[in-house]
Parts: sequence; C-alpha cells; structure tokens
Amino acid sequence: MAITLLKDIESRQLRKDLPKFNVGDTVRVYSRIKEGEKERVQYFEGIVIGFHRNAVSTTFKVRKESYGVGVERTYPIHSPLLEKIEVKKRGDVRRAKLFYLREVSGKKARIREKKDWLSKKGIVVPSEGAPEGPAVSAEAPPAPAEKAKE
Repeated sequence: MAITLLKDIESRQLRKDLPKFNVGDTVRVYSRIKEGEKERVQYFEGIVIGFHRNAVSTTFKVRKESYGVGVERTYPIHSPLLEKIEVKKRGDVRRAKLFYLREVSGKKARIREKKDWLSKKGIVVPSEGAPEGPAVSAEAPPAPAEKAKE
C-alpha cells in the first residue's frame, strides 16, 4: 500500500515536456533564479557529460569552458525550476560519461556532430509508426512502350 502510494506521488512529479537528449549533446538549459523578491531566467549552454538516472531524482551534468576555466553544473531533470531545455547540437559519442573532457581543452575537447542521414534523403521518421518515404506525385510517369520485333 505504501509503496504504490509513493510511486503514485513520484509519477506525478515527473516532467514530460522536456526534449530527448543524450550524453554528448550541446544543450542550453534555462533555469529560474530567485534573487531577493525578483525572479529571472538565466541560461547555461554546454555539453552534457553524464546522467545519473534514478527516477524522480535523475540529474544531468552540463560542462562548458568560460574564459579558460571549466564550469560544470548539475541539474535535476524533473525540477520545477527548469524553464526549458533546447538541444543545439546532437553529439556522436561512444561513452556514457564524458569526464575525460575535464582534462582536455581546445581542439581535443571537440565532439563530432551526429549526422542525420534519413532527413538528407527526404525520409521523414515519425515518433511512432513506420517511416514515410519521399513524397511522390499522384500521377506516375507513363511506362515506356515496348517495340515489337518483326
């Protein structure tokens, strides 16, 4: 009884309005900051270097270099203080945690951008269902007529 009640409360706290993003993506996180009586929105843009997945208390780390100094911030993904998250670039990485970026800077800290091959070919991939092919006009070109041999 108590466990189901706890899971019910946790499921109501989960946010479903945030975009899907992964480690290696460059994101811009807009968070609400309260200063005295005023409240404002400030963004932090950087590379996602890791997730700590744990239901309601899931967090992600964002890292950027500011004036030669590495800055990392950890955000709870289901926090009401997060205004929105914009994915600027999709990264193509082969690791779950990018902590090696702490030791490198400059060109060594670059991450390849994930290539979207399907959109270049004109194939639209919906979130659910089968992919759609390129748009074809209603009228098909006439078939070539076969020549009879004599």
